[in-house]
Amino acid sequence: MRYCLVQLGCQMNLSDAERIRSVLEQIGYAPTEREEEADLLGIVACSVRQKAIDKVYSKIQKWNKWKNSRNLLTFVSGCILPADREKFLKRFDLLFQINELPELPEILRQYGIVTPLSRRTGEDGPLPAKDRTESTARIPLTVPTLPGRARGQRVSIGGLKEKSSDFWKIAPSYSSAFEAFVPIQNGCDKFCTFCAVPYTRGREVSRSSEEILSEVRGLVEAGYCSITLLGQNVNSYGLDRHGTEISFARLLELIGRYGEQSGKRFWVYFTSPHPRDMTEEVLQVIARYDCLAKQIHLPIQSGDDKVLIKMNRNYRLDHYRTVVSNIRRILPAATLFTDIIVGFSGESEAQFEATRDAMREFRYNMAYIAMYSPRPGAASSRWDDDVTHEEKKRRYHELSAELQATSSEHNRRLIGSRVTVLVQGKDRKEGYLTGKTEGLLTVRFPSSEDRLAGQFVEVEITSCAPLSLSGRLMSADETAAVGVL
Repeated sequence: MRYCLVQLGCQMNLSDAERIRSVLEQIGYAPTEREEEADLLGIVACSVRQKAIDKVYSKIQKWNKWKNSRNLLTFVSGCILPADREKFLKRFDLLFQINELPELPEILRQYGIVTPLSRRTGEDGPLPAKDRTESTARIPLTVPTLPGRARGQRVSIGGLKEKSSDFWKIAPSYSSAFEAFVPIQNGCDKFCTFCAVPYTRGREVSRSSEEILSEVRGLVEAGYCSITLLGQNVNSYGLDRHGTEISFARLLELIGRYGEQSGKRFWVYFTSPHPRDMTEEVLQVIARYDCLAKQIHLPIQSGDDKVLIKMNRNYRLDHYRTVVSNIRRILPAATLFTDIIVGFSGESEAQFEATRDAMREFRYNMAYIAMYSPRPGAASSRWDDDVTHEEKKRRYHELSAELQATSSEHNRRLIGSRVTVLVQGKDRKEGYLTGKTEGLLTVRFPSSEDRLAGQFVEVEITSCAPLSLSGRLMSADETAAVGVL
């Protein structure tokens, strides 16, 4: 029996999808990329963007038509607003939140599904100890007995048991052999007025630092070279467990110490921090350890104080300016990324120009610019969406031009330098490979050696585009002779 899982949204959803895959494969399902081949079809949804929700409706409409000709079970999980949840319950067979994932195998059984594992187990007793360990180890399956359900009855797991962090104990099926995402918290307490996350994932819950450190160590020992710590506001890690859990700075310190002791080469990133909680202590820790990547993603969202107040961002431009100044002083080699929203409810032309001025001042290496769209449940959905779509597009394109100008300036300075690159794999251009620098800048270079994927190489930068770099692969002799940045 096969399953196909569609993952939408952010890196947190990607991490959740890796744990869902692990559970399904441990009970005997085999993955397939072809929806037509699957007996079990699932989506990790994202209510944060309307476009992602539209994709969910498109998929389930098609899948439900297939049920007229074959047996098929559908499920949905992920970041789902209450309004979307009610609609999904009418369309999917099964809906669950990610912290209810450990219950999924039992729910499938009670739903009447004969899983591949239960087929192998048979009616006469359990699997032999060896097979049972290989099939179910690492998954906590202790769940309450549920009432039987008729086939075809739609189910929501919500409310069946107390919420727990057991899903973090599920070992994920990583989607890459050299890059991994490690969740350190779930949920959000900031309640930005444009954001739906507190309503889809709930309040902030920090994962055990012992579990985080164990997962990071295991990844490094397995040869992973790039590890990203995930959370909605990573630098508020531990604040919900004050006195019983360490701070974010201390977590980075312990990872940095392990990196020094391991003797292995790897880069650790984190996303996303909140400017209000970004401390000098965190930056000082990053400066001390080679394995803590010199790259900071610091969302600004707007360069106007009144808009920031309306967004409930809980900082002003002067505070953000101080944080950026600290980054430049303590981590002079760090690249700086950001998030920006254009066309927020009530944003005037003058307020937009303030954001353009902020982009020119802070000179980002990368900015993820989004046109505002209200999400049901978020506070701003009650306000007028009074900036026209055409005006949002204009502002988006003008900020994109500002980004290209500053990014080009940064990249031109790297021409002639030698940089370390973690190879991602084949580039879209035939005969080229692509990779990322420590600062997450994209580099492509001529090479047909696919074996280099997942390895660190040294590249001399020979040219650049606004958002990427090009170079030539250096030989081992060259690398030894000149060293690299």
